[in-house]
Amino acid sequence: MAGTKTFTMIKPDAFGAGNSGAIIRMIEEAGFEIRAMKLTRMSEKLAGSFYAVHKERPFYQDLVKYMSSGPIIAMILEKSNAVEDFRTLIGATDPAKAAEGTVRKLFATSIEANAIHGSDSDENADIEGNFFFSQLERFN
Repeated sequence: MAGTKTFTMIKPDAFGAGNSGAIIRMIEEAGFEIRAMKLTRMSEKLAGSFYAVHKERPFYQDLVKYMSSGPIIAMILEKSNAVEDFRTLIGATDPAKAAEGTVRKLFATSIEANAIHGSDSDENADIEGNFFFSQLERFN
């Protein structure tokens, strides 16, 4: 059974371009409830820890540098079938391949600067949400 929570981050490129409000509006209009939200900036150490699963990949260092380059907005969202519905809303990682009307089609500038992160499974949504938010902040 699909879970009801997912995790997302508005990335430094979208935040810096002033697109956060429009992205949050799209999220809410798609029926997601924001259960927790914070504006923060990851250090390189924190970004490295969050993306540790990619440590052996060639893009890891660039990803860590990019994600620590500016503020992000981290959120826990709630909706039936949250992970799958959210991944549909944000679109393909490559904005050139993203469907019309998706977050990435509208706001991403490249595969690397793709505006938003969305958890890829219920398990990762829990792990990623717990990384940024305490139990109290998650309203459990």
